[in-house]
Parts: sequence; structure tokens; C-alpha cells
Amino acid sequence: MSDGTLEASRAAARKVTAITSGKGGVGKTFLAANLAAALARQGQRVLVLDADLGLANLDVVLNLFPKVTLHEVFAGKCKLEEAIVAAPGGFSVLLAGSGMVEYSRMTPELRDQLRDVLNQVAPRFDQVLLDTGAGISDVVLYTVSLAHRVIVVATPEPTSLTDAYATIKVLATTQQRRRISLVVNQARRPGDGRVVRQQLQQVVDRYVSPGLDSPIQIDLLGELPNDSAVRDAVLRRQLLVETLPGAPAAVAVGQLATRLIDA
Repeated sequence: MSDGTLEASRAAARKVTAITSGKGGVGKTFLAANLAAALARQGQRVLVLDADLGLANLDVVLNLFPKVTLHEVFAGKCKLEEAIVAAPGGFSVLLAGSGMVEYSRMTPELRDQLRDVLNQVAPRFDQVLLDTGAGISDVVLYTVSLAHRVIVVATPEPTSLTDAYATIKVLATTQQRRRISLVVNQARRPGDGRVVRQQLQQVVDRYVSPGLDSPIQIDLLGELPNDSAVRDAVLRRQLLVETLPGAPAAVAVGQLATRLIDA
């Protein structure tokens, strides 16, 4: 890779935020879609890329029925432009396919294709959100490596905290990440987010940071309250910030968007 290409790749990455989690079912895709809509409401040009390449469900959340996905782009069956579609909420999406076993592992070809797609689209948007798969597979980790900022989504449940810790540890040791943003979803009471961040920070300080060149800092980007309106919006395949902007969770997502812009 030439110096010019490398610099362009770095510039593109600075606009990219990966939204990931240690386990599924914590609301990662809900957050990605609604955060994109909230960013768009604040005047940002936003693209969400469904980076859960083999088990994509962003289209379900947005009630979209794509004729063209990243699979067709990677297979050379269509141009990238054809796969970028408008989503409800005023942002753009690049959707992936579901049940694609060929995307269950990272190959050199897939590596190059993902990087090239991001390098092409990032200059055209203010924010690019990567809705990654859950866990620490090589596909997830490589996708996260393409982003400047990482948001780990967790809930106060013990299993979610354990998996969030594992994700943070892997990102710190394999990608030299020293700052990780945290969003705590399904908070039962105000302040749960601070408690979860403190718990994770203490464990990381004790077991991970001592072996690194510098300590890991977990930044609480925000918390989303446990809100019945979220489940209703998901079941209706609607964006909460669009259909019920006054709902507590929708207000919280709007606050997250503001912090993300200012970060």
C-alpha cells in the first residue's frame, strides 16, 4: 500500500465507528439504526454498514427488502452505488445478506473488499457506523479494526458484562485499543451505566492494563433505560426516534448522538 493510499485509508477510518458487543441480544442493531437516525436529525450525513455479513438483520429492523446487498457487490454482480439505499430516518445503509456461510471466516479477499468499500464510502459521509456481529470472531475483529472509534454495547446482566470484558480485553491486546466507548442498554435505574462502567474498569485495571504499555480507559458514552417502547418499535420494525421521539430510550439515543458528534 502506497503512502498516499495509507493516508487516505486512515482519513476514512477517522469517520468510522464500530458498534459491537460481546454477546448477541443486547440491542446493538437497534442502537446502530436509531443512533444513525438521531445523527441525521442533527444534520449529519450518515451511513450504516451492516457488517454482520453472514447473519445480517439490519434490514429487518428497518423493514427494508433489499434487492442488492454487499454480497452482490463483493461478487462483482453490481456496483457499490447500487447497494447504498435510503433508510427511514434520513440516513443511508449498506445491507448484507443472511445465511451466507462464506462470510463466517475472514479471508484475504474479504479483508480487501471490506477495506476498499469503506475507503470508497467514508469520504462521502460525516459518520459511518459499522453494525458488527457479536463476539470475537476473526470477521468481527477485523471489521472493528477498520474503525477509529469502538462502542461496546452491554446490559447490566452478568453474562453480558463477562462478554463485554472479554471483548475489551481482546481489542486492547490485539488492536492496541486504549480507549473504548461503552453504551449500557436496558438500564433498570438511572446510574446503572456508571456502575457497569466502574465494574468493567476495575476488572480491566486489575487483569489487563498491567500487562500493557498504557492503561485502558473505558468511557461511558451513555445509558439507555429499560423502555417498553423499544420492544414495541422493534416488533413494528420502526425507528423509535422517529415514531416516538419523546420515549425515554429515544431521548437517550439523541443524547448519545450529540456526544458522538462532539467526541
